[in-house]
Amino acid sequence: MNDSYLNFVNSPLGARVARSLGLPKPEVLRRYRADAPEFDGIAAVGAGPAPQLLDALAGVIAHLGITSVAHASAGLWVPLANRHGLMTGRFEPTDPAAGSQARVKALVFDASGIDNSAQLDTLYAFFHDALRSLDKSGRIVVLGRPPESSTNPRQWAAQRALEGVTRSLGKEARRGIAANLIYVAPGGEGGIESTLRFFLSPRSAYVSGQVVRIGAAHPAFAADFDWTQPLAGQRAVVTGAARGIGAAIANVLAAQGAHVIGVDIPSATDALDATMRQLGGTALALDIAAPETPAQLAAALDELGVDVVVHNAGVTKDKTIAKMTEAAWRTVIDINLSAQERIDDALLEAGTLRDGGRIVCVSSISGIAGNLGQTNYAASKAGVIGRVQGMAPFLAARRITINAVAPGFIETQMTAKMPLALREAGRRMNSMSQGGQPADVAQTIAWLAHPGSAGVTGQIVRVCGQSLIGA
Repeated sequence: MNDSYLNFVNSPLGARVARSLGLPKPEVLRRYRADAPEFDGIAAVGAGPAPQLLDALAGVIAHLGITSVAHASAGLWVPLANRHGLMTGRFEPTDPAAGSQARVKALVFDASGIDNSAQLDTLYAFFHDALRSLDKSGRIVVLGRPPESSTNPRQWAAQRALEGVTRSLGKEARRGIAANLIYVAPGGEGGIESTLRFFLSPRSAYVSGQVVRIGAAHPAFAADFDWTQPLAGQRAVVTGAARGIGAAIANVLAAQGAHVIGVDIPSATDALDATMRQLGGTALALDIAAPETPAQLAAALDELGVDVVVHNAGVTKDKTIAKMTEAAWRTVIDINLSAQERIDDALLEAGTLRDGGRIVCVSSISGIAGNLGQTNYAASKAGVIGRVQGMAPFLAARRITINAVAPGFIETQMTAKMPLALREAGRRMNSMSQGGQPADVAQTIAWLAHPGSAGVTGQIVRVCGQSLIGA
């Protein structure tokens, strides 16, 4: 669906009108395109005292082929970068609006060694100097240690403070710039590449203000995959795959090499067949709410098994709870939450979901903030979040990760039917001042499904442009 306001203010005439009237001008986000470089421009690197993640960061920057420059705070960066074969220079503040040819595309700060509040001054120094040098649709990534891994309360407080800084930067920077925080647990340094790649790339265009934890990856993990086709040879199940966000998820997973098995209700068979035919996938017309579906799905997948399960299917039946029927309550809870539980139980019990596999669930910002007229939907989506957090420890022994994405306002057929005022509010009430695209949700799911994301589990990642709702 087109955003007429976004298109207008980014036209030559609309830009002049917006400037003269002082209207907000949302940036046209730079999203992933197969025919465009995924990584380009300059990354400016800063660090607090005793940084612990610069070496791992240098390895990733070297793999990406990004040019780097070191801020005065990152004195260790130059020798580390040179050891990884990187040519690096000194950071000099620039103003992209002045037409500088050297565009800074990313600001990366290693705050892992900060262990008291006074040392937070180093964050101020870096971003005070560097933020105005960041180009449109740029990326801010802060690296830290999980507060719960701290050895004393002051370190805990200082590391927890990183969340406030990062989320505020995402709201201040505007211009399509995304800011995210990655907490890397001790022992998780070797598993940061897939997450850094995602947050530094245009694949994360509508993901901002998020906090992601990377734990220590299982010793059996080996990065022996092709970064351009990381899911090659894998099989992925996507429910609700006939159209919309589900079809976008199927497309992205297939583009990354997976054989996709799309599941949708029998009444959507024609659309499902068409979607799967384009991808060379397999269509399964099954009602996920039917009692017999989990066993049928496990049987259909049993011979070859499956590596990735994406629970995308869901419904809404909106009414205030005083006017909601019991049937509407039960239907939404059953399809959006209970069906996921039954399917996973069947696949795990039968061993159909292979060890080292991925489960990714679609929750919603409604499950975080609640929503008027959606007590049933919000309950189901909050339940999905609880399920992810509760199951993660139990699946760890099999090296299976489970995570969820929580979309905000996404441009779909469903949101196109919303009243104009509500639709515009959904679009503008976030740091990007626009709605997201189905591909934004799909790319986030692909990162969580990535074999390199073995250390990411039990996480809830909002795909909402840093929505003001529930922030």
